[in-house]
Amino acid sequence: MLLAIVIIAVFSGLYMAWNIGANDVANSMSTAVGAKAITMKQALIIAAVLDFLGAVLVGKHVTDTVKGKIIDTASIEPTLVALGFLASLLSASIFVTLATWKELPVSTTHAIIGGITGFGLIQGGLEAVRWKTLGQVAASWVISPIAGAALAFLMFGIIRLFIFARKDPVKWARYVSPFFVALTIFIILLSIFMKTRVGVILGYETKEYIIISLFFAFIAGLIGIFFAKRFIGKGYEIVENLFRRLQIMTSCYVAFSHGANDVANAVAPVAVVISIAWKEVDAIYLLAFGGIGIALGILTWGYKVIKTVGGRITALTNTRGFSVDFAAATVVLVASKLGLPISTSHAVVGAVIGVGLARGLEAIDLSIIKKIIYSWLLTLPSTAILSILIYSGLTILF
Repeated sequence: MLLAIVIIAVFSGLYMAWNIGANDVANSMSTAVGAKAITMKQALIIAAVLDFLGAVLVGKHVTDTVKGKIIDTASIEPTLVALGFLASLLSASIFVTLATWKELPVSTTHAIIGGITGFGLIQGGLEAVRWKTLGQVAASWVISPIAGAALAFLMFGIIRLFIFARKDPVKWARYVSPFFVALTIFIILLSIFMKTRVGVILGYETKEYIIISLFFAFIAGLIGIFFAKRFIGKGYEIVENLFRRLQIMTSCYVAFSHGANDVANAVAPVAVVISIAWKEVDAIYLLAFGGIGIALGILTWGYKVIKTVGGRITALTNTRGFSVDFAAATVVLVASKLGLPISTSHAVVGAVIGVGLARGLEAIDLSIIKKIIYSWLLTLPSTAILSILIYSGLTILF
């Protein structure tokens, strides 16, 4: 019986990884496509490669699973725990599939949390659920988009103040571009050191990572001074070309970081089931397995949510797209260090809204935003209810 559960769990994990790739690719590539920095085809290929590399090279340890984070499984029979995590995977996968079909960005992390919560409620009752974790999830519905919107609004305001509001924006773009180059490199390096396993592997302190990132950012700024003098083009074309390059860099970072951080949403529940059956889990194979699933999701259905986030909320240019990517990456980094609950999906959508608001309320499509917010609010209760139904069916079947 356990072997059958493991086999189903493995395929369910692949299905969930596919869903993560299909829905969450919008976190990294939607603004680059929306601002026409790269084509949809280029975005899907780049994201597939970088997500896979992030998952395999610096993916989270699957042994540190969500098992004890959301519910208390100590008093639950191991076989039932395996069935519960299988039900959680299936419920989250089905919900994210429906959301992607409707071209709506949702948090795949919240979907998994909702599924595990449903299993905890039906099997262990109210006391089995760690309500503090769920409270943090609910808080992220507010914190993530507001923080993303505020920082994107601020960043685009800085660009507008120091470049577009000047009499000679091209000249000022050449002056300030090294600063934006340095700032981008600083945030990307610091995020890789502090948001993935790279930092754990290297073993330095936070202060040392800040110094290392500042050093390379300074070098990048100096290189930026050299290239700024060589910018060619007419008028605002130079400005947009500069931020096009920076935007592609931030998009690539977010894709790599996504693979590193979110692959656990698919493979951690599988690791729980396998550990119950055999007590031993080979992390690298599971991470590669999850990385392949994410890449397949990106390549097959990734375009759907990209169209919504990149083109339907507000019109994006390279400067606006850069503001969105920079804001989302910064918010996720800072929040993770402060221990605040943050969803990258929500932060990106909030940031897109923020740059839209910088041009006035009429610049954003409120009907699309309303649909997205509804999908966020429905994620946890829907996956919890669906998990309860699937778990009930599995207990009868097995």
